[in-house]
Amino acid sequence: MRVLITATSLRPAYGGPAFSVSQLAAALAARGLETGLWAADGSAPGAELLLAAAKVERLDGPLEATAAFAPDLIHDNGLWLPHNHRVAMLARDIGVPRLVSTRGMLEPWAIRHKGLKKKLAWGLYQRRDLARASALHTTAEAEAANLQAFGLGVPVVTIPNGVDLPEVAASSPRRDGETRTALFLGRLYPVKGLPMLIEAWSRVRPPGWRLVIAGPDEAGHQAVLEAAVAAAGLAEVVSFTGAVEGEAKASLLRDADFLVLPSHSESFGMVVAEALAHGTPVLTTTAAPWPALEQRRCGWRSAPTPGAIAEVLREATSCDRSTLQAMGAAGRAFVAETLGWDRIAGEFVALYERLMRAHGRAAAPDEAAA
Repeated sequence: MRVLITATSLRPAYGGPAFSVSQLAAALAARGLETGLWAADGSAPGAELLLAAAKVERLDGPLEATAAFAPDLIHDNGLWLPHNHRVAMLARDIGVPRLVSTRGMLEPWAIRHKGLKKKLAWGLYQRRDLARASALHTTAEAEAANLQAFGLGVPVVTIPNGVDLPEVAASSPRRDGETRTALFLGRLYPVKGLPMLIEAWSRVRPPGWRLVIAGPDEAGHQAVLEAAVAAAGLAEVVSFTGAVEGEAKASLLRDADFLVLPSHSESFGMVVAEALAHGTPVLTTTAAPWPALEQRRCGWRSAPTPGAIAEVLREATSCDRSTLQAMGAAGRAFVAETLGWDRIAGEFVALYERLMRAHGRAAAPDEAAA
């Protein structure tokens, strides 16, 4: 089976999809699929995220040139952009099934953001392109339910993102009185709800704690956040690190007492899975599809409002270190049990095979993944 995966960008600054798409490609290649990867911004050939995945063919040049890869199926990621429409046309022209991962881009907050442009695109091409897809993929059941409400008449399948389980060394003992850390890690963008977090932090002002905000600035949002921090008198306890990658990112996740993700909308929240994989508990909102945080006692959820976030912040920052470490261990066990990339890739292989059979392009038995 030859699968072409298309995406907007594989640059780390693009956020969670850059990681999850590239890791899926690597996991599919490890299962024996011939996997091609193309990004609209040209980042696929130099994607350092995939250096370990030598079996992934990273394609360059115009999208139409990827037809030479001769895919049996195209798996597109995202909506709204011109290249997503071109992917739909390419799949139609070469006669292959097309799976679309919507990546939260039809969630209510996302629809409202730049709503006029999206309304125009919906009428011009986006609704028609989705209705012609072989299936739509979401990473959480809540997003699937919202997607069904559009009445597109296309199967909707939910498969979560996977996550790597890193080696985590035993943490070194910490001295009494040592400053403790709550960490935000992600794009600095309005959907992430950081103004709510800053307001909540100013209400709680937990003694002996600091808030680290790590991630790339997008659309000048960091200046808005820095002004809010200054206005609240929090400059001594709230810091911005800028974008972090590789070991610097892993170190932040390991060393934080908990991760906080105050989003207005998340289709999955890749950083939640990454934090849990590092043994770090998570505080997020009900706008992120993570009921397991409470079910598995590895984190907290609140409504996406400053008051609700503040209430849960009080609880989280009042926990002693042993409690937080136990919660982190429970989260790591949950990730190991349910979100390994080999397991997730197997679910995608099964889905691809179903779509190919429905399209009359079933793979030969020796082409199917083991």
